[in-house]
Amino acid sequence: MSNIDKYTNAFVETFEVDEQTAKNLKYQEIEAWDSVGHMGLIAALESAFDIMMEPEDIIDLSSYEKGKEILAKYDIEF
Repeated sequence: MSNIDKYTNAFVETFEVDEQTAKNLKYQEIEAWDSVGHMGLIAALESAFDIMMEPEDIIDLSSYEKGKEILAKYDIEF
């Protein structure tokens, strides 16, 4: 599975949305992406990519697109 597939899948599974919806998501735009859902997403991403995200990156992850920028800091290429 490619990195972009793993990344998108984390959003799809965490928030129970389709792939197209996942790619347009922003924090608190849907009911599932609240603070609890956010931590579920972080856990899914950390597990998928075998990383531990810094607290400031966890806070800054506010959309699907922003998450890709943040994961680049961890040498994850899309």
